[in-house]
Amino acid sequence: MSRADEIFIANCRDILDNGVWDTDLAVRPRWDDGTPAHTVKKFGIINRYDLSKEFPILTIRRTYWKSAIDELLWIWQAKSNNVNELRTRVWDAWADENGSIGKAYGYQLGIKHHYPEGDMDQVDKVIWDLKNNPASRRIITNIYNHADLSEMALYPCAYSMTFNVSGGRLNAILNQRSQDMLAANNWNVVQYSVLTCMMAQVAHLEPGEFIHVIADAHIYDRHVPLIEEIIKNEPKPAPKFVIDPDIDDFYKFTRDSFKMEGYECSEFKEKIPVAL
Repeated sequence: MSRADEIFIANCRDILDNGVWDTDLAVRPRWDDGTPAHTVKKFGIINRYDLSKEFPILTIRRTYWKSAIDELLWIWQAKSNNVNELRTRVWDAWADENGSIGKAYGYQLGIKHHYPEGDMDQVDKVIWDLKNNPASRRIITNIYNHADLSEMALYPCAYSMTFNVSGGRLNAILNQRSQDMLAANNWNVVQYSVLTCMMAQVAHLEPGEFIHVIADAHIYDRHVPLIEEIIKNEPKPAPKFVIDPDIDDFYKFTRDSFKMEGYECSEFKEKIPVAL
């Protein structure tokens, strides 16, 4: 069984069996018909994935990992906030008439800051520290900038990464304030596991643990029957994740720099409604 499947099934079963419903509260999200989108949730879920052993992608349903990587590169490489520069359409609902999502995600990573080593943005500072100061316990990115929240189309969900080098391996923690378990959980796990592997390679390190900390892990009311169906599927072995070994420049990775060999998954053709 894929470790990602094991963790996802356990998380969803715990939320469904032991979670708290917010039906007694006024909630912001709405379904496309205007109905409030309520959730059942657990607070404070922590999942650990050992990237040295297997890559954490679901097999009980397909994760469109190429699209997930597209979005990752849009945020971390291009440092863009314009959906017209993104191949997938996942952000269209939050964009303005010009395609902008405001001062969010990639915009924040691209802001240059002053450091003793020189002026650079958050991504370049991570790369510099991993190469030049791997013993540092300060290798952190944070895009939850309170000064700019009012100018963001959506407050960042996955907002902070902490990188740490231990024994020649690169470990990372993703902090996430909110997680739609059906629509986004494994999408984010795949993205930030790939990011950890990318950073490890350019810094001549081996991938270690990826740790996912979720504050509010929830399942929307209309997603419950879909989740119940998915977690009944038979898990398959994890595929082999392959990254082009010749790339040593973070900005030279493309969506075609990665392969998922032997990826087998259960097909899931139900349309997933998205709450906005």
